[in-house]
Amino acid sequence: MRISTKRSSPTAAAYLERVNLAVDHIVSHVNQPIRLNRLAKIAMLSPFHFHRVFQAIIGETPADFAKRLRLEKAIGLMAHARKSSLTSIAFSCGFASSSDFSRAFKQRYGVAPRAFDVDAWRAKRSEILSTAQPQFAKPHLAKLPPRTNPDAFKVRIRDLPSRAVAYIRVDKPYQGEGVIAAMNRLVAWAEQNNLADSQYLGYQWDNPEITALEDCRYHVAVEIPFARSKAPFSPKGEIGCYRFPAMTVAQIEMQGDINLEIRALQWLYGVWLPRSGYVPDDQPGFEAWIGKPFAHGMTHFEVYLQLPVKQG
Repeated sequence: MRISTKRSSPTAAAYLERVNLAVDHIVSHVNQPIRLNRLAKIAMLSPFHFHRVFQAIIGETPADFAKRLRLEKAIGLMAHARKSSLTSIAFSCGFASSSDFSRAFKQRYGVAPRAFDVDAWRAKRSEILSTAQPQFAKPHLAKLPPRTNPDAFKVRIRDLPSRAVAYIRVDKPYQGEGVIAAMNRLVAWAEQNNLADSQYLGYQWDNPEITALEDCRYHVAVEIPFARSKAPFSPKGEIGCYRFPAMTVAQIEMQGDINLEIRALQWLYGVWLPRSGYVPDDQPGFEAWIGKPFAHGMTHFEVYLQLPVKQG
């Protein structure tokens, strides 16, 4: 196990450059659908983790960022092209229909496009621009989020060998108690197969902020010891088998509620990662349980949060 160390500032600059490349693509293709795999490739980041990195650093998801740019473009057209219909403005700004445009507009500005006071907006905009820094209103990110860590999170870098796991796929993992029920069945299976003391894991192949919740793929798993993993069992019933390659992970030990876990992930992606000298690897993130899963119910978790990384 290695303890992480601070890297030089060019790493942070490289992250800014990568995220700004994605920003440039969105800005120059604002009328077109956002394709996350394409953005991840442009930013030279793993598709598994690009969305979280972008959101943690920019403060908006790629989709929300693009929508804001479209709405701001629409207001500009409303202000300077009064003869254009709202329908034509909607289409020219990349909205699928005038109803989609109106719904997004009202959600952000509180009123329908027809009720929006364009003159007041123009006056306020001019006032802000006249006193702002030259960088104002440019979509590029000028600096990383501040280096704050009020929860005192600590990262350890671990090199993990290749490992085989027995897993259960959980359908609709964010609805009801499907994850707990699946983990209970897995624990019972592990106890019957002399694996009760092995490492239990949870990992998601999809980001619930992108993929519809009912379509998210989440696995609960237990590691198969090395001696047995050389000849893994044959999948049977709901118990599947998967082999992960050797990987390096950035690990945070977390003991607390779901809000602490969210803050830990936000800090890991938005503060630690851009300054670490690492980039996310093409593997899902893991929750590695400390002891028996859900030993403290659903209000207190004791897990290692593991982000697969590689040298940038």
